[in-house]
Amino acid sequence: MDSKTHQKLSFNSLIFHVKMAQSSQQVKIIEVCRIAPPPELPGSSAPKSLPLTFFDILWLRLPPPQSIFFYEISSPSHELFYDSIIPKLKHSLSLTLHHFLPLAGNLTWPQNSHKPILNYVDGDGVSLTIAESNSDFYHLSGNDFRKATDYHPLLSYLEISKERATVMSLQVTVFPNCGISIGFTSHHAVLDGRTFATFVKFWARTCKSGAESPPWIPELIPFYDRSVIEDPCGAEEIYLNGWLNHGGPNNRSIMPLEQQVPPNSVRGTFELSREQIEKLKKSMFVNIIDEAKHGVHVSTFSVICGYTWVCLAKALKIKEKEAMLVFSADCRSRLIPSLPTTYFGNCLEGRSLVVETQVLLGEYGVSFAVEAIGKAVKGLEDGVVNGGLETWISMTRGMQSNQRTFSVASSPRLELYNTDFGWGNPRKSEVISIDRTGAICLSDSRSGNGGIEIGVVMKMEEMETFASLFSQAVEML
Repeated sequence: MDSKTHQKLSFNSLIFHVKMAQSSQQVKIIEVCRIAPPPELPGSSAPKSLPLTFFDILWLRLPPPQSIFFYEISSPSHELFYDSIIPKLKHSLSLTLHHFLPLAGNLTWPQNSHKPILNYVDGDGVSLTIAESNSDFYHLSGNDFRKATDYHPLLSYLEISKERATVMSLQVTVFPNCGISIGFTSHHAVLDGRTFATFVKFWARTCKSGAESPPWIPELIPFYDRSVIEDPCGAEEIYLNGWLNHGGPNNRSIMPLEQQVPPNSVRGTFELSREQIEKLKKSMFVNIIDEAKHGVHVSTFSVICGYTWVCLAKALKIKEKEAMLVFSADCRSRLIPSLPTTYFGNCLEGRSLVVETQVLLGEYGVSFAVEAIGKAVKGLEDGVVNGGLETWISMTRGMQSNQRTFSVASSPRLELYNTDFGWGNPRKSEVISIDRTGAICLSDSRSGNGGIEIGVVMKMEEMETFASLFSQAVEML
């Protein structure tokens, strides 16, 4: 590690420990309400009942995805927050739910149904918490190392029992004289990242427009027809039986599995510009001898995931014999016939790949990782459903073998930084749930330069090592 990098890391560490000492992390709850679709409006095209597909059932008991958007608002007054911004957010959310009725409903698994069902009943709504925080807005919305649990008070949680679960819970937190954060918690069996992005952009567009009735935004109107989802491999039965036997037999629970945040975890954000990504791609060809022969596609995704995966494995000093990487692919455009991007629900399939730890940590570890990821992505061409079943089986086995599992969350293609409620794009977008899953989070860049943000969570010592490893190769590009 050179002296410049060491000084930068030491400074980041100092900032982190000072913030730890100063932060009292107090959040005052101002209001908790339930926002429902407008009852006086004509009927929505959104159905009031939806059965889950095998794409949804795959995620039935996995931890809820959680995200926060931070918005800086210039010279905000108390009156602006509570007399203008909050009412606009409530009204536009209600109008948005007119098109997204299932998000205001509940997920249940009735005794007379062989699979869970999503139901909306008139009067249902989304829980919205209004809070006020005295925390450092600019620290939380920055890229320096930050305590992972400092974000938890900015989120409200789902009302979940074994038999019933709300779909989404929201929290708007006011940071006086700075801005606001909007926190989202959702049940993964109901929506994936693409559906979440469609919803939040619809809400933002509605809020910004100041519409008094639900706007018609064709490119964001949800597509609900589930008859287009075919299941040629019997994935639904396999996934259902898997969950029924997990803690079973006949365990019909829809309660997500619990995952704890490791003690003393910190969050870090690292960014690669478009230029750096292209240089990193070119450097991969040095050690991947024949791209055409091996069928390897060196993409932005494979390069960033491979590079980050190796840095993580080294920083965490993994001891397992093998390392597994799991990622999800959006299947909407890969199905035959293809689905609209606004298809409501989950439409993801997992892919997994395994590399020997010794190879991953070796001199050409990044090149081997990129090649393996490229082949896994190419494997999507052989059929997304069948490959998803293989991933389900390999992950189950991997939990009991000498493997260390890493995963990837979110996607730059969601363009979450392009979400303007009327105050400009977010100062920061964070996927909070990676502090429990340990996933690598990929996002578009707030700078809008075509770069990628990489979010990771680990202990402070590991984070410093990761930052050093990550920056060494970047500085050479």
